[in-house]
Amino acid sequence: MKYNVLLLGSGGREHALAWKIAQSPLLGEFYALPGNPGINTLATGIDGSVTDFDLIRRTVMEKQIDMVVCGPEDPLVNGLKDYLMSFSEIRGRLLFVGPGKDGARLEGSKDFAKEFMARHGIPTAGYRTFSGNQVDEAKAFLRTLRPPYVVKADGLAAGKGVIISSTLEEAEAALEDIFGGRFGAAGAKVVIEEYLDGVEVSFFVLTDGHRWLLLPEAKDYKRIEDGDKGPNTGGMGSVSPVPFCTSEFVKKVCEKIIGPTVRGISSEGMDYRGFIFFGLMNCGGEPYVIEYNVRMGDPETESVMPRISSDLLQHMAAAAAGDLSGENVLFSEEAAVTCIIVSGGYPGKYGKGYPISGLEDMDGLTVFSAGTAMKDGRTLTSGGRVLAVTALGSDIADAKDAVYSKIDRISFEGAFHRSDIALDMINWKENR
Repeated sequence: MKYNVLLLGSGGREHALAWKIAQSPLLGEFYALPGNPGINTLATGIDGSVTDFDLIRRTVMEKQIDMVVCGPEDPLVNGLKDYLMSFSEIRGRLLFVGPGKDGARLEGSKDFAKEFMARHGIPTAGYRTFSGNQVDEAKAFLRTLRPPYVVKADGLAAGKGVIISSTLEEAEAALEDIFGGRFGAAGAKVVIEEYLDGVEVSFFVLTDGHRWLLLPEAKDYKRIEDGDKGPNTGGMGSVSPVPFCTSEFVKKVCEKIIGPTVRGISSEGMDYRGFIFFGLMNCGGEPYVIEYNVRMGDPETESVMPRISSDLLQHMAAAAAGDLSGENVLFSEEAAVTCIIVSGGYPGKYGKGYPISGLEDMDGLTVFSAGTAMKDGRTLTSGGRVLAVTALGSDIADAKDAVYSKIDRISFEGAFHRSDIALDMINWKENR
């Protein structure tokens, strides 16, 4: 059958998903809410917000949508799937890629996620959770730890709720800042963790709630400056595959983390049909969970999607229908490297509305829109992370060279990108 698909979201992750979905022979009509100038070359854009559940419901009905694919986390955590499935005319015929509100707690509450990991024996950092009336107890716990200190707002904080401090004084200030309302309701509780010393990597699966398909892994780069210096951002680039993810390491991840997580989801009765993102730390060859996300990551998706050579839409339909038993994901042997072009001043204050030039000179590369808008036929900047430039190559070095051979042809006022994305992974064996 053909599936009429509604994709929710407007960032680079959603453009990469749209790019992959559009390749499927199973795709019927394709809509995006709200989409962006890149997505809307592949799908019909619908003005509105992903938090407008009634608009989404009306769109599902009016456009005869067969499948909803939710890119961002907010609608999932706030119960979009539960809302849609509460209508008898939708329930039973709509396929929804993403968990219900119960499963989305794995991202929506760091305390819930840590308790879940403890219940199911999943390796993660030691921790304790505190509420606003336990500031003194939280500071006492901090004093039992060794630096650096990891302080996390419990709820969703737009990727900014994790603060790593090198001194006790900074950690205590971060604690007071969160309890003082810096992240609003997301900071009603705080999770304090032991610091894990290692190298981060992101794993992804698509699950029907009982079975799972492993997607390509990726590594992202969070700091604004070369050499992983400067403040954290939403991500300055990504690379896939990751050299230290040997067959032995992947086996450990599957046996110690992914398998127990999916079994835990099933045993606790969560209706979870969609993606799970595992933010992991490789500590001397042993994987530990830093966090769960209940959707794909950004900018990792921009490197993962080009490496999937099988039909993602078919896989998502099977997962949403509750039966992945007949599915098999195929990976490309090529490597992918993604470099993000950001607005000047990001992740602090930055301007918007600057014309973008050079997009027509990107032959051989894939450019995903992350923070762009159209006005009078021109593509303008509209966000901090503006574009994701991705290349495939025979290996990581080849893909990196392809990205950097052309990325400077794209320009707008204040445009900036890192010059060393994937360099550490090219040199990985030399460094060990």
